[in-house]
Amino acid sequence: MEFFRRAAGNPSRIGVFPAAFHPPTRAHLAVAQAALGEVDEVLFVLPQRFPHKKYETVRFEDRLELILTATAEERRFSVAASDGGLFIEIARECRAAYGDRVELWFLCGRDAAERIVNWDYGDPGAFRRQLEEFGLLVADREGPYEPPPGLRHRIRRLRIDAGYNDVSATRVREGIQHGGNWRDLVPPSIADRVGQLYGGK
Repeated sequence: MEFFRRAAGNPSRIGVFPAAFHPPTRAHLAVAQAALGEVDEVLFVLPQRFPHKKYETVRFEDRLELILTATAEERRFSVAASDGGLFIEIARECRAAYGDRVELWFLCGRDAAERIVNWDYGDPGAFRRQLEEFGLLVADREGPYEPPPGLRHRIRRLRIDAGYNDVSATRVREGIQHGGNWRDLVPPSIADRVGQLYGGK
């Protein structure tokens, strides 16, 4: 794991926020800000590679620049790149960086949680074992996520304002592509740069 900004101190609980950030949105920041009520530090993680997609149109370096700018004002936000793209790979990189005693809580939305929990890992007990190494804080996105009964001790609800339901990176890209309103979906500090990178100028 390579850090580009690291919060000061020795956190006991970290919110790990891996995503494509294509581009970062106001919803990303809302989730991270809400998580600070549960953890000491939020670590934004941009994987060097993804398990099921590739970097296209906007490079890793440009997305990293956007994340660093968008998170600059919160001293408890850290930014890093991971070698792996799967949660379990990122969790183990975090262990190497922060030590074995820190609690790891991955941040995601309801839609992502459903994919992660229901993914075919090739072994019915694989994800349950992963939850021995980290937990999930699942943000309300078009309603709260209801985890399977046996996993509820490691999957917790993260409440964010319902006004972020329609804020997504996909909507930003579509707005730029079709000439629609997109600037209010991204943090003001990166709006101009998003326009340059994604063609919305």
